[in-house]
Amino acid sequence: MPTTIQNFLAEFTPKAAENLIAALLRLPEDKRLWAPSPTARPALSLVAECALNNSYTVDMIETRQWTAGTMEEYFQEQTDLMNGDWATLEALLRKNTERFTACVRDLPDDVLGDEITMPFGKFTMTHTISYPYWNMSYHEGQINYIASILDRLNEA
Repeated sequence: MPTTIQNFLAEFTPKAAENLIAALLRLPEDKRLWAPSPTARPALSLVAECALNNSYTVDMIETRQWTAGTMEEYFQEQTDLMNGDWATLEALLRKNTERFTACVRDLPDDVLGDEITMPFGKFTMTHTISYPYWNMSYHEGQINYIASILDRLNEA
């Protein structure tokens, strides 16, 4: 049983990534870029976000500052990933999740209260390191909702 937030996240963040991948793979390939409404995001967009943000989170932990560049650059990078090859996106998600896991496992307790200033406010290190786990869990739910619309929720 994990005893610290770091150990919890090191154990369960990779599981969240695997659950996210499994949710995406329930969808037919021709529906992975489909969105249920004009304002909704497709499943591949959600996975691309997670792949990128897991790496950006490590960068913020290491530098204690926002490193993702402009939102326009970020959205372009996400769009390129979403519209690219699934194997490339999957490999990036796995690589960046592993990178995050290694980083968070070694994070000392005495920095958990440190603050990082981001474009949308200040966040403690504890909040920052929690982001990859809850963000992937959240997006897994969104992808599962798409699967339920397509009657694919119980697919293997």
